Amino acid sequence: MASSSSSCNYEVFLNFRGEDTRKSFTCYLYDKLYEGKKIKTFIDDEELRRGDEISPALLNAIQGSKISVVIFSKDYASSKWCLNELVKILECKNTNGQIIIPVFYGVSPSDVRHQNGTFGDRFDELKKQFEDKPEMVQKWRDALTETSHLAGHESTKFRHDAELVNKIVDDVLKKLEKITVSTDSSNGLVGLNSRIEQIKPFLCMDLWDTVHIVGIWGTGGIGKTTLAEAIFDQFSGEFDGKYFAKNVRRKSETEGGLEDLQKEMLSTILSEKLEVAGPNIPQFTKGRVRRMKVLIVLDDVNKDEQLEGLIGGLDQYGPGSRIVVTTRDKRVLEKFGVEKIYRVNGLKFDEAFEHFCNFAVKENHCPEDLYRHSWRVVWYADGNPLVLKVLGSSLYLKGKSHWENVLDDLNRICESDIHGIYDTLKISFKELTPRVKSMFLDIACFLEGEDKDFVLRILDDSGSHRLDVLVDKSLITVSDNCLQMHDLLQEMGREIVRQESEEEPGRRSRLWDPKEIRRVLKHNMVRILLFFFYVSFICLELCTHIFPTISAHPCLFFYKFFHYQNIL
Repeated sequence: MASSSSSCNYEVFLNFRGEDTRKSFTCYLYDKLYEGKKIKTFIDDEELRRGDEISPALLNAIQGSKISVVIFSKDYASSKWCLNELVKILECKNTNGQIIIPVFYGVSPSDVRHQNGTFGDRFDELKKQFEDKPEMVQKWRDALTETSHLAGHESTKFRHDAELVNKIVDDVLKKLEKITVSTDSSNGLVGLNSRIEQIKPFLCMDLWDTVHIVGIWGTGGIGKTTLAEAIFDQFSGEFDGKYFAKNVRRKSETEGGLEDLQKEMLSTILSEKLEVAGPNIPQFTKGRVRRMKVLIVLDDVNKDEQLEGLIGGLDQYGPGSRIVVTTRDKRVLEKFGVEKIYRVNGLKFDEAFEHFCNFAVKENHCPEDLYRHSWRVVWYADGNPLVLKVLGSSLYLKGKSHWENVLDDLNRICESDIHGIYDTLKISFKELTPRVKSMFLDIACFLEGEDKDFVLRILDDSGSHRLDVLVDKSLITVSDNCLQMHDLLQEMGREIVRQESEEEPGRRSRLWDPKEIRRVLKHNMVRILLFFFYVSFICLELCTHIFPTISAHPCLFFYKFFHYQNIL
C-alpha cells in the first residue's frame, strides 16, 4: 500500500459533524488518541469552515494524514463541509492509499449507504439547497455509498461510548503499525524494511508477559539510529509509556549526566514533570513505572555504567516492556547481560548503489556515463549509508573530472577501520571553502544541537548561505530548527582540530574539552595575566589623557569604567 503522503503532517484526521458530537464523543475520542496514545491527530476549528470550499488548512490536513476517521451521525449529511471533506478523503484513499475508518454513531451502515431514515432526511434537505449543482450532489451520494461499505465500528454494538472509543483507538494503532515504513530512499531509508523484518523476532512483540532488552550493534554510520527510530515509530503506540534517548554517550558526559537523563526518561514515560532534588528517585515513582508497559530506546551507549544508571534491573518495568540499546561496542551489551543482539550490516550492493545515486544524481539509477565511477564509489563505501550519503552529496552536479579526483583520493584510503571512514568523509570536507570549513568545525566542536537562529545570530551575514552549503552536502541536518550532526561527522571534525597540534592543545584553533581548557589556562596563566595588565595600562594611559580627572590607580579606573558602563 502506498503511503498517504511522503511527508505526513498527521497520523489521524477526524471528519465529523461538529454540532452532533464535537463536545461529546469526538472530543473524547480526540483526547484518547492525542493525549492518551500520543497519536498526532487533527481536529478542526470552527473558524476553518467558511464558505462552500474546503479551506487550505483543512485540505492540507486531509492530504497529510495517514488515516481518516469518519464519524457518521444523524445530522452528518446536512453539512456540505462534512460531505466535501469526505469526497476529498476518498480521493486520497484512491490515489495515495489513505486508510479510512468509518464510525456509525447512532446510525446504521444501511442508512448511510442508501440515505434512509433520519440520516436520509437530512441529506434530502441539503439536496434542495443545491438543485442547481447535481454533479456535486451525486459526488456526495457516491462518497456516502462507498464509505459505508468499508469495515468500521457501529455504536449500537457497544455498551457505552468509552468501550467504542477504546475499540477505535486500538484499530487505529494496529493500522498505523501495519503501514509499511516508507522506503523513500531520498530520506536515507533504502533497505530499512528488510532490517525491521529481521529484528522483529528479537523483539518478541507477541510475548507480552515478560520484559525483553535488545541490542543493536554496528559500526558508526551503518544505520543503527535510523533502525531504532523506525522501530520506535512503528511500535510505540502499543505501549503505556515511551522514551527515546538520543546520543546517550554525549549527554552522559555533560553536567548532570545520567542523573538528568534518568529524570527526563521517567518524566517522559509518566507524561509529567518529575520534581526530584538529588539523585534518589522515590519508590512510589518507580512503582508507577513498574506497573506500566514501556518502550525505551537508548541510542549510542558506549559504557555499561550508562545502562546501569538508566535502566537498572528489568524488574523495574511492567510485563511486556521492551528496551532497545544501540552501540558500536558489543562488549557493553554483553557485560550488561544482553543476550539478544542484532548486528547491523552494511547495505547490500544494489541497495547501496540506489542509496548513493539518490544523493549523487537525485535518481534511484545512474546515468550511463557515470555508471562505472558510481560502481567504484559504492564499492569503496562498503555499504555504509552515511559514507554513501556524504560522498553522493559531494558529487551532485559535479563534472566527470571531479568524480575522477574523488576516486583518486579513495584509492589512497585502504583502511577499513574507523580512521578509514574518517578519511573517506574528509574528502567532502576538503572541498569546502575555508569559511564553510570553519563553520563546520564550529558546529562540530561547540554548536551541535543548538537552535539554528541562535547560531545565525552569532555569525555574520553570510552565515545562512554557509549553513545551506553544509545541509546540501549532507554534513549537517536541521531538525525542529536545531542543528544536528551525525556523531561520526562530529568526531571527524574534532579529530581535524586535534591534529592541528596533538601534543599542545593551546596551539589548536578550538578547545571544547573542560580538562584541556583547564590545562591550557593553568600553563598559560602568567602569559594571560601579563596580556591583561598590558591591555589595562594601555587603556589607562589613553583614558588619563582623555579624562584627566580619572585617577591613575588601575583598580579605581576599572571601577569607574564599569560603573559608567552600568556593569556594576
